[in-house]
Amino acid sequence: MMTHPLTPRQNGFTLVELAIVLIIVALLSTGLIFGLSTQRDNAERADTQRQLESIREALLGFAISNGRLPCPALATLDNTNASAGVENCASQYGVVPWVSLGIRETDAWSNRFTYFASDKFTAALAAGNLASFTLATGILPDNDRTATIKDASGINIALEIPAVIVSHGSKAAGAYQPTGNKLADGAGDEAENSDADLSFVSRVPNDSYDDLVVWIVPSILKSRMVAAGRLP
Repeated sequence: MMTHPLTPRQNGFTLVELAIVLIIVALLSTGLIFGLSTQRDNAERADTQRQLESIREALLGFAISNGRLPCPALATLDNTNASAGVENCASQYGVVPWVSLGIRETDAWSNRFTYFASDKFTAALAAGNLASFTLATGILPDNDRTATIKDASGINIALEIPAVIVSHGSKAAGAYQPTGNKLADGAGDEAENSDADLSFVSRVPNDSYDDLVVWIVPSILKSRMVAAGRLP
């Protein structure tokens, strides 16, 4: 019995074709994952920026109601502690007093907001006064113990600042967690935002810096106080 001289080609992929398909799928998956990661990071930064703006408004509202800015909360307390999130005027440095302000404790990365508040603007009110500070507070020659904001080049962009709020970004270098544990400090400009001094850095984020920083502008604080009848 004679067989056909031409053997029909078998259906299916060769090993080379399968390898090519797998490489293409891997490349597409990598690109998709990277794109989703970037979108998530952008969404988290946008959410945290909105939180920072809300915190700033909450601080101004507290000042209008109480005649002073709130003190920071102790950063090292676990959030199960009854005193966690409550302002404590023993220091100018700590975290945003979320309980005293009635706001969320953490940013989009589940870390607390670092908070500096000058004791010139958080002092208790003297008897009969409507505010603990005056229109001249924080202005030369009375500008010691206020903060300075610098840019990436070290140039001052804001002086005599009464309060600063920092989110330490997705890397969370120097941030305090809800347990009261402080994460390892970063380097350079990130370290400047977690070293509890009077100098802070606000600049465009990159691979070495992803902090978000806002502050209370003294002229806005005082104008709000004047409008509320807290300052003459």
